[in-house]
Order: sequence, then structure tokens, then C-alpha cells
Amino acid sequence: MIRVLIADDEALMRAGVRLILENADDVEVVAEAGDGPSAVRACRGGEIDVALLDVRMPDGDGISAVAGIARESPRTRCIVLTAFGEDRNVARALRSGAGGFLLKDTGPAELIRAVRLVAEGESILAPQITRRLIERHLTSADAAEPARRRLTALTAAELDVLRQVGAGASNAEIGARLHMAVGTVKAHLSRVLTKLDCANRVQAAIVAHDAGLLAE
Repeated sequence: MIRVLIADDEALMRAGVRLILENADDVEVVAEAGDGPSAVRACRGGEIDVALLDVRMPDGDGISAVAGIARESPRTRCIVLTAFGEDRNVARALRSGAGGFLLKDTGPAELIRAVRLVAEGESILAPQITRRLIERHLTSADAAEPARRRLTALTAAELDVLRQVGAGASNAEIGARLHMAVGTVKAHLSRVLTKLDCANRVQAAIVAHDAGLLAE
């Protein structure tokens, strides 16, 4: 079972999300929170697999909570929910370590799919959105050289996988493109994340873009 936390200051919103997720036979809502600090506390102990966090909450927003959860419970993966599709919120969420970003009007089936993908370590941002945000908001000239130095720790196969991650490919797509089993892709990606000290594949994609890997 995928154990989920729902954090939103509106009880009605929490109830709606809970109702949607309870329709999935592999998802269990085990905790709720009405603000950022409460969400971080609920994730301590590492029993939460996925935290769904509203951007706008009292006493610290959802994006600040992502950073707190990353410190307190590194295994918990976060999805940020918002009614505002502002690029700056998405950029902040990715930099904080979020594994995904969804608008609150996301359909029930897509929300359940997102929880499943993020629980498996995937990103739930569409590839074109990932690329647009990284190129517009996250890449800077000052970041290029440090990013290139970080890549020197990777093997050729790991660089190939990272290049595909930077292009927004899923594990299955990477396997097909590189003629690898999905399990092999996951093993390479795990080593990439460890060597680059990245919390998730989106942060690894940022490093790939900063280093100019996709332009090679």
C-alpha cells in the first residue's frame, strides 16, 4: 500500500482528495494536516510514502514543508498541489525537492496515477513543462561549471540515463531508448541520484540542464 498524507488548510479539500484516493486499492490515506509544520511533523518516522501538499497554507506554505520533509523524512516523496499555475511556484517546488506539481483541478485518475508514479520515484511533470521551467527559471551561467564538475563522477551509462532524465523520459522510455531493462535503468538512476546528491529525478534533470548535457 502507498501511504499518503494530505496537507491543506481547507477541510473540504482534504475530504475531496481523500475520497478520490480511497477509490484506489493500492493507496491509503493515513494522515492529514492543516498547515506546513503539521505536515512535516506527520512525516517524521518515515511512515509516509507520498505527501500531497497545498501551496498556500498558514504557518509556512507547502513548498517550505517540502524542504522540511526532505530533512525529516528523506524517503517521503512530495507532490505540491495548487490552484495557481504560476511558474515561480513550480520552480520553488522543484528546487525544494518536490517530486511533482499538480493543479487542484487535476482529474481523479490523473491524481491517483501521480501518487503511484511519485511513490516509484518518477516525476509527474509533463516532459515539455519540465524542460520549459528548467530552461526559463532554473538554469544559470553560474551553475554550469559546478554542474559539469558533478558529472565527472558518473559512468558513461549513467550519463546516458541522466541525459534521458533531463529530456523528461520515464524509466520505461529510457529503457526502450537505451535498450536496457527497466530494472537496470532504475539501478543506474539510483546511483546517479546518490553521486549527484539529488533528492529525485527532477533535481537530477536540473543538473543535466545546468551542465549542458542535453546540448551534447
